[in-house]
Amino acid sequence: MTSNHSRPSRRAVLGAGAVTALALGTGAGTASASDATGRATWPTRFPLPDGWLPEGITICSRPFAYMGSRANGAIYRTDLRTGKGGVLYAGATGQVAVGLKLDRDGLLYVAGSTGVARIHDSRTGKVLTTYRLSPETGHFINDVTLLDDRAWFTDSLDAVLYGVPRGRGGTVRTLPLTGDWVQTPGVNNANGIVSAPGGRGLIVVSSTPGRLYKISLRTGSATEIALAGAENVMAGDGLWRIGRTLYVVQNRLNLISVFELDAKATTATLRRTITDPRFDVPTTIARFGHRLYLVNARFTSPQTPETTFDAVAVHL
Repeated sequence: MTSNHSRPSRRAVLGAGAVTALALGTGAGTASASDATGRATWPTRFPLPDGWLPEGITICSRPFAYMGSRANGAIYRTDLRTGKGGVLYAGATGQVAVGLKLDRDGLLYVAGSTGVARIHDSRTGKVLTTYRLSPETGHFINDVTLLDDRAWFTDSLDAVLYGVPRGRGGTVRTLPLTGDWVQTPGVNNANGIVSAPGGRGLIVVSSTPGRLYKISLRTGSATEIALAGAENVMAGDGLWRIGRTLYVVQNRLNLISVFELDAKATTATLRRTITDPRFDVPTTIARFGHRLYLVNARFTSPQTPETTFDAVAVHL
């Protein structure tokens, strides 16, 4: 959601409503040392319901995180100040919620995995619009970012991006990926997605074989971003960008690689990595203040109704 180029919306009232809506009571966080602002006392761990199967997390301008469920498409909302939260949307059989992005007007965009994208009211959880982006099988609608007047979704099993209008209605734009893009059959390709610096196109990570690409929104042409200091970004998942600093979550490696982009986003130079003993296959990433927040998908652990899950925060 960095450099989102927000636009006016008829639903601007939702953002303000979300601030006061959380009287949710379950869950508890782990506090850290205090500072003058009080923010350091905010928890750095956020329990989720057992069996939640999380993968996506999003935060906007208010201190509330939204986390989706692969089990049934449910959405959990947590107050970052207290660590307390509750189920905002109960989901339904057959639904999935993986990548999420919250717009400043209170609309929540959800990648639904099985060919669909949903738009929710972030205050009530209600589904406002559902878009059919692709056939249900042979596709994996994985992650989403916001740029100009569209929410852009990746398809991990097809060389295409989908642009959904920001708001309740409009026509979906299908953008085939060409140029340097390499599509490897049978594995997850396009995964995390963010806007490029200055809003000039998009940056997409291909999990296999671990490459970064800059995508032209005009033509769909992909230019591979040359890596310096790293051979690849294998297992690349969620992306976050602050200016020319690009954070790449490498899920099964339990780390975040921090790259510096050049002015035209043609080269990414590895500056450092972030890891933490609490990482357990982190997937997507969001930022609030001086912290990054990640959900632990725990792909290497049993994915059962009894499996415990959480999200964690680390300092930038």
